[in-house]
Amino acid sequence: SQNTRTPQARTVSTVDRGKLDIKALVLLAVLLAAGFILNMTLGKAIGAMSAGMINPEFIISAFCITILVVRPSLVQALIIGLVSAAVIQLTTSLPGADFIAEGVAAVLMALIVNAGMKTGARAIIPTVGAFVTTFVSGFIFMLIRMALMQFDMSIAAAMLPVVAITAVFNAVLVGALYLPIKKALKLND
Repeated sequence: SQNTRTPQARTVSTVDRGKLDIKALVLLAVLLAAGFILNMTLGKAIGAMSAGMINPEFIISAFCITILVVRPSLVQALIIGLVSAAVIQLTTSLPGADFIAEGVAAVLMALIVNAGMKTGARAIIPTVGAFVTTFVSGFIFMLIRMALMQFDMSIAAAMLPVVAITAVFNAVLVGALYLPIKKALKLND
């Protein structure tokens, strides 16, 4: 008798979802390094060309993509946010504030991803999650700066448009990069 069964295609993942293991940490490190380099080069150029209206934060994009790929627990997402904030300290205008902003934002991204990727809306979750995450991070950063300046409302007037435009930029970037990264890592939804 002839065996006519065709072998099943097997998907091998290079990252174990739900685990903040060595593979996930290497992915985070690579993405953070790329984000840092992009911040120092392209980010500075975009900021200068837009007269400061767009200040891309590629490190936020990097941790959003990491969270999309890894699907960490909330505690693990907090760790991802804090590691990302440590890298941002090299370029920030307000040392320390990013630990709060990125910590909260990373946990929020994990909540959005872990809930949203189980729904029919999963196609827009990378874009929506990155927008909300970037906006919340920037908003927290702005509130901390305002608190240090006796709640000078001119800070909000200056920073809020930048936060919103940067959130749109990061949303588009993460939305565009997630599918190719997902395919490269051979991940299923």
